[in-house]
Amino acid sequence: MNKTININLGGYAFTIDEDAFETANNYLNTLTRHFGGADGAAEIMQDIESRMGELINRNKGTRGIVNKVDILEAISVLGTPEELKDIDFSEAKTGEKKSTSTPFQIKTGKRLYRDPDDKVIGGVCSGLSSYFGIQDPVWLRVLFALLTLAGGASFLIYVVIWAIVPAAKTVSERLEMMGEPTNVNNIAKMVKEELEELGDKLQDTFGKKDKKRHYQQPPTDQDNTRTSGFSFDFKTRQPEKVEAPYNHKDFV
Repeated sequence: MNKTININLGGYAFTIDEDAFETANNYLNTLTRHFGGADGAAEIMQDIESRMGELINRNKGTRGIVNKVDILEAISVLGTPEELKDIDFSEAKTGEKKSTSTPFQIKTGKRLYRDPDDKVIGGVCSGLSSYFGIQDPVWLRVLFALLTLAGGASFLIYVVIWAIVPAAKTVSERLEMMGEPTNVNNIAKMVKEELEELGDKLQDTFGKKDKKRHYQQPPTDQDNTRTSGFSFDFKTRQPEKVEAPYNHKDFV
């Protein structure tokens, strides 16, 4: 007879037996030590726990208690810590931009999402492009625009897709949108790339602001007072001599 423990894993509440808890805890602690010194380690572990909770919730079905088999199945999808030893997650720190140009190919994704990171209105066209493996979503945008101008029902279709298709908000959902395995390696790499993109945006934004700032030198003459657009120099102004119209001897 095993004890049961109530836990919250990635936003999912579970009742889990003691053996399963020890297995999951050891797995997560190993990953935490692996990513402990990396940038964005907290974000990586948060996404891993969210994905692990999703897999466990899917595996257990209608059962009320999570067992060790459910944990092992989730780990088999995410990947074992031993698979991370030969992977260098600091490749992107060299400052070299990764090339995004790839040959055109159709690669159907696992799930259909809207892409909020590459949207013009609702991210429908970019989500469809990711699902069907179309490299540039601008072609779908042009198609929707032309059909709308031609009096078609494309605008209504766009609104319906916008309403029923969820947005890819988490790292796991974005990986599913692109048809990539949602394992530990891909989650860590995507979090790293997102943090670097955010850092580049902040650097560009604040770098431009710093360039616009300039320091105005104060006036060299500190006695020069400017009021309402007029300049008065009190130090250099000499009093004018005014001759009296009468001689004081005339009154003697």
